[in-house]
Amino acid sequence: MDKYLTHIGTDESGKGDFFGPLVIAGVMVDEKAAQIFIDAGIKDSKKITDKKILTLEPIIKQHSVYSIVPISNKKYNELYANIKNLNKLLAWGHARVIENILEKENCEYALSDKFGDESLIKSALMKKGQNINLEQMVRAESDIAVAAASVLARATFVHKIQDMEQEFGIKFPKGCAPLVKDTAKEFIKKFGADRLDEVCKTHFKTYHEVYINKLKLPTK
Repeated sequence: MDKYLTHIGTDESGKGDFFGPLVIAGVMVDEKAAQIFIDAGIKDSKKITDKKILTLEPIIKQHSVYSIVPISNKKYNELYANIKNLNKLLAWGHARVIENILEKENCEYALSDKFGDESLIKSALMKKGQNINLEQMVRAESDIAVAAASVLARATFVHKIQDMEQEFGIKFPKGCAPLVKDTAKEFIKKFGADRLDEVCKTHFKTYHEVYINKLKLPTK
């Protein structure tokens, strides 16, 4: 049997959620950790409930070298306004978690889900990551390291949403279902339209519908 290749997996959470941050995570998995994660039932976070994800989070943190980069809504909106490209923003985040892990441990291979040209991540890597063998793969969450990263990213997203709910006293729905529009209107009523960018991603269509249209401003 071929020797297990220790590698870094990266993934993100919050990309399609109107409310809450974008979270990118990376996990370096060796053969021993891979078996522990498989036995624990770790898989793509989209196939696990948030409740289960929060029970898997400490297992991953205990048995791996990892990095998590949460980008708050305020910071996300600033970065998006400057970069104006979600794939480039994602690449920046994936590169950061790879670099952070390489600061702690050497690793020769990294894998992420495919969201854009591989050169985007490679060009965002700094000194430590320039020599890593980086691959992007469709449905990479089938890989245990990427699956573990997806669980850490989702767990952090859930924690951040809970923090927001405690701070503002509003239940923020996940995803981008019609309910988010009602919640955005509730937030505006309580805190004012100018603070909406603290809790949501302003390039989403929903933002224009509840904020820009409300103020009757042009949508460009």
